[in-house]
Amino acid sequence: MTNADYVQKIEAAASAVEERLGTAGIAIVLGSGLGGFTEQLTDATQMPFSEIPGFPVSTAPGHAGRWWAGNLCGKRVYMLQGCVHAYEGLDLRDVTMYVRMMKILGVQDLILTNACGCACEAWHAGELMMLTDFINLSGLNPLSGPNLDGFGPRFPDMTDAYDRELRSLCWKAAEAEGITLREGVYAWFQGPTYETPAEVRMAMTLGAQAVGMSTVPETIVARHCGIRVLGLSCMTNMAAGLGDGNLNHEEVLQAADGAKENFTRLICHLIGELNS
Repeated sequence: MTNADYVQKIEAAASAVEERLGTAGIAIVLGSGLGGFTEQLTDATQMPFSEIPGFPVSTAPGHAGRWWAGNLCGKRVYMLQGCVHAYEGLDLRDVTMYVRMMKILGVQDLILTNACGCACEAWHAGELMMLTDFINLSGLNPLSGPNLDGFGPRFPDMTDAYDRELRSLCWKAAEAEGITLREGVYAWFQGPTYETPAEVRMAMTLGAQAVGMSTVPETIVARHCGIRVLGLSCMTNMAAGLGDGNLNHEEVLQAADGAKENFTRLICHLIGELNS
């Protein structure tokens, strides 16, 4: 697909979302097990991914595949109930398509959430971590190929991939709500296999505190587009080799559900502080 065809595809999808849901300045992407947060929206409407022209449909458990819009703490907000991943066999242009749509739709602040493995032995499953940086261990980059000049530069800076002001506001929200908030580096593996104990040890040696299968390509594209990004991880399990037993997705979803109270209070407080 040429750049011109791809941009036309993005514009058509964005137009369909705007016609059905309107626009918003803030967007939240809800990772595995966190989709119930859409219940916090008032005056909400939603559009299944399958009804957005050219939009990829999520196949992962815990990702309902709906684009929501509504009011949250006095702000107009988009919520994506799930997302798609490279491990589903999709090109990264499709994985990150929604970010470029958001650029067209006027989103200024993007909150990316995920369920991940905790790679810090001093921390505990069920805690929340704010991302300070990422390590891309997939060998993939969503900006590979001809640059989309209308969205951003050929060589975007990633010094502050996760916006400092948003991180400061998130810290203050956590303190105000009495929530333990960790901060650290997220290592992206492509999946769908969970990381091996050796891979987890490697990531820890490189400086990562969490490992997972999402978030990084979306972060890269958002920064390319000039959208501010905040990353939040729900550490649903100790990463392979750091806990007891084998890993499975059902336990991940259950653990994410157990963290929803703190997650809800943190996000709601934070949204109230944003100016978007």
